Amino acid sequence: MTDPAAGRPTLTVCRGCCCGSERKSPGVDHAAVLTTLNSAAGESATVRVADCLGPCERADVVVVGPSPEGRRRGARPVWVARTGSARVADALAQWARAGGPGIADAPPAVLARAFRQER
Repeated sequence: MTDPAAGRPTLTVCRGCCCGSERKSPGVDHAAVLTTLNSAAGESATVRVADCLGPCERADVVVVGPSPEGRRRGARPVWVARTGSARVADALAQWARAGGPGIADAPPAVLARAFRQER
């Protein structure tokens, strides 16, 4: 049996030591942002929560992983900083619904926050 989630983009939401914390991002309703991502992405993307992804100075981080088709087209994961607002969560979900990296162009709210993560 094939996993239906395997063909979708993935939104990996950092909720480790800094991301998702009131200390690092005061006034952000992190639970509401996660709820927005989950409901807006619907069946178009897989939303998962990770512990610490690393770039704590850029909290709140989301990594948008391409679908298998996006990867075949040469797309790589896109790291997005400062995602702690409903507007940015909606933009991320909109992009995922449209196919994500390699399939659809990222919305301006995502492009403005995208960064290269060196490993």
